[in-house]
Amino acid sequence: MSLDEALINESFPRSNKYNPEWLVAAASSAANPLWLTEWLTADMHLRPGMRVLDLGCGRAASSVFLHREFGVEVWAVDLWFSASENFRRIGDAEVERQVFPIHADAHALPFAPEFFDAIASIDSFPYFGTDDLYLSYLARFLRPGGYLGIAGAGLTREFEGAIPEHLRNWWTPDLCCLHSADWWRRQWDRSGTVDLQFADSMQGGWALWLDWLSLVAPENQVEIDAIEADRGANLTYVRVLARRKENINLDDPLVSVPTQYTRKRLLRDDVSDTRLKLDEAPWSD
Repeated sequence: MSLDEALINESFPRSNKYNPEWLVAAASSAANPLWLTEWLTADMHLRPGMRVLDLGCGRAASSVFLHREFGVEVWAVDLWFSASENFRRIGDAEVERQVFPIHADAHALPFAPEFFDAIASIDSFPYFGTDDLYLSYLARFLRPGGYLGIAGAGLTREFEGAIPEHLRNWWTPDLCCLHSADWWRRQWDRSGTVDLQFADSMQGGWALWLDWLSLVAPENQVEIDAIEADRGANLTYVRVLARRKENINLDDPLVSVPTQYTRKRLLRDDVSDTRLKLDEAPWSD
């Protein structure tokens, strides 16, 4: 199968328009960023002129796609990949006036509250977003009613007990961040900050994961073998979409507590200081 044929999929008509060589050159994870972005945005109701945060954008292929397909302005934020390289890719796509690459940590975002109309995160959110407090932090940057969506690698269900035998050669401690759609549903529901629209898994997602990885990283035989052996029993792509609640106020995160030091005596009045002098220490000669 040719490269062009491998990246044509009738389920993703928007993605089929893009040059496969450009897409492979922009690979940054074990997922086709355009397929997942198209899958996620099918129900996000994006409109021209909206401000969108592409959080954990990798090499910004998803950011270019978001602008070209929906006419939105995109802030392409990533910590691991170079904003300078992304700026060149964005410029070559002739969208540098609408897509803005930024190097930033997802836990220290440089934006004003309620700045964005929508936030999308493609195959990256589990690496920084599983903390119980993170959703409330992130939702501050979203206007009330704005969309928040994630799509990427995940589990069909949570593991009970040990990691399945056929996944152990591939599984590393950092992969404990991968979760099922049901896990994300519970996590976001209990935050109280968003109204969940849906959380689901992609039918046959494991096969697309395998095809993409075989195309962009054929040397990664350990992961390829794990996906082939699993055949969707545990590994798939998951998607979650929510909207920030209209009637909730999200305060700025607490980064320090203002205090004033008041000097007080250390010991009670009736307690003498029995500290030993250096020459009285029991270990001295």
